[in-house]
Amino acid sequence: MTQINHQFRLAARPVGLPKRSDWNYVEEPVRQPADGEVLVQTLYLSLDPAMRGWMNEGKSYIAPVGIGEVMRAGGVGKVIASHHPGFREGDEVYGTLGIQEYATVPGTLLTKVDSRLAPLPVYLGTLGMPGMTAYFGLLDIGKPQPGQTVVVSGAAGAVGTVVGQIAKIKGCRVVGIAGGTEKCEYLVKQLGFDAAIDYKSQDVKKALREHCPDGIDVYFDNVGGDILDAALTRLARNARIVICGAISQYNATAGVKGPSNYMSLLVNRASMTGMVVFDYADRYPPAMHDMAGWLAAGKLKTREDIVAGIETFPETLLKLFKGENLGKLVLKVA
Repeated sequence: MTQINHQFRLAARPVGLPKRSDWNYVEEPVRQPADGEVLVQTLYLSLDPAMRGWMNEGKSYIAPVGIGEVMRAGGVGKVIASHHPGFREGDEVYGTLGIQEYATVPGTLLTKVDSRLAPLPVYLGTLGMPGMTAYFGLLDIGKPQPGQTVVVSGAAGAVGTVVGQIAKIKGCRVVGIAGGTEKCEYLVKQLGFDAAIDYKSQDVKKALREHCPDGIDVYFDNVGGDILDAALTRLARNARIVICGAISQYNATAGVKGPSNYMSLLVNRASMTGMVVFDYADRYPPAMHDMAGWLAAGKLKTREDIVAGIETFPETLLKLFKGENLGKLVLKVA
């Protein structure tokens, strides 16, 4: 009996927030692997803010998803059939599987994972792209030193939670910015942040003055917009700003709002640097070793927000942009 694969393919370039009509939910026969390829049954998919940028046409750090193509997404799954010598049936793997139930991909693009060491969804979060983003963005660009103040926006998300915890491991004072009482309490009571600012109910600029009396040494930005502008007013001398994302701007229809307080970089001899995690791919293994060690030692906690059902993808993705997820947003496929 022929296996059927359900997929979400991009139907139109979204304007503002993506809507269900921007996708086509289709089915087609599962394609068996050719030489060098592997057939993977998708178990979990990673939903990330960066996906919104991948839907736009134009020059970026990665080619946009084409109209009619399966929506790009990282995922973990189980090998069903293999024509690649490095993989066999039953292996657990990570790769760019796309929003679909089955993926036939070159074996060279897959990495083996082991659910005995960590649950599979963790390989999409703390031990996956978000974790690597936090690790390299903070340590390579932010260069935090013991006793310094690190502020992270989007602090309750997949990247932000890891940034804050690594900063604490490195002996820093950590302030997170997140939306809502539940998220702020989670950051302080569960993850050990020194303080949390609720941007939905507090004056961010005033709260930063209170919690960062000596200024911000490292600002890890995931949201852009007004919060980035507020952070720029509190920089310490020689501060480092890591530009990881700008989720507040991804669905803007009137153009991206740039920082008006950028002259603070000059006054404080500060630097602002953009980072893309794919640039560090050759260093993932030692980073994962560090992260796995911190997890095993209880120094690093992980949390996944798992939603079941591939058919829920269009609505589940919007949780990211509505601030409804706490931790890594994962779509359970099978």
